[in-house]
Amino acid sequence: MSKKILVVDDEKDILELLSYNLKKEGYQVTASLNGEEALRLVKDNDFDLCILDLMLPGIQGMELCKMLKSSEATASIPIIMVTAKSEELDKVLGLEMGADDYITKPFSPRELIARVKAVLRRSGEAPSPDKIITIVDLEINTDTFQVSKRGKPIKLSATEFKLLLFLVRKKGRVFNRDMLLDAVWKDEAFVEPRTVDVHIRRLRAQIEDDPSQPVYIKTRRGIGYYVDGNL
Repeated sequence: MSKKILVVDDEKDILELLSYNLKKEGYQVTASLNGEEALRLVKDNDFDLCILDLMLPGIQGMELCKMLKSSEATASIPIIMVTAKSEELDKVLGLEMGADDYITKPFSPRELIARVKAVLRRSGEAPSPDKIITIVDLEINTDTFQVSKRGKPIKLSATEFKLLLFLVRKKGRVFNRDMLLDAVWKDEAFVEPRTVDVHIRRLRAQIEDDPSQPVYIKTRRGIGYYVDGNL
């Protein structure tokens, strides 16, 4: 069955261009011109991906992203943020709000499709089953994709889950940004190294008692990130 994608953009020409190229690839596409309508559509449908413009009338794209990621019913829907803004701060903010990827206008249809396929692949990949991995008071269930701490569930995106699982399985080894990009994002040519830092920060905010003094994911200054092999 083809994947269902919601596209939200207040520019009708862009909306039609996005929809046309996605439909050409065999996706089922639903289009929306504003955040309020998009929110209603998400509640009434099971989408596999949302392509969301940052600048929208009414509910802004950044706020809509935050709303979707904070709701248990919609938190698992991958989001690609689309905007004319190219500043580094906007990219970081979008990722920190929970977006899975970020693309800046103008972009080619080829780049859009590549990003869509990559995000859908990441969200649909099942890690090799080791059943339950326990590290201190963190429990990672690779069958159900669930993470809990002291029995309390933690909501992670598919990419965050894969990143955490990779580092936990490679305890004691230090990985720089490029190595993590190769392992988690694989051959996605459009992903920037800074994306790794944002996802690490998001992970720490979820799993650490004090993200400024991390217990699980540590930094080797000037080299990269690692999980202590003694945990």
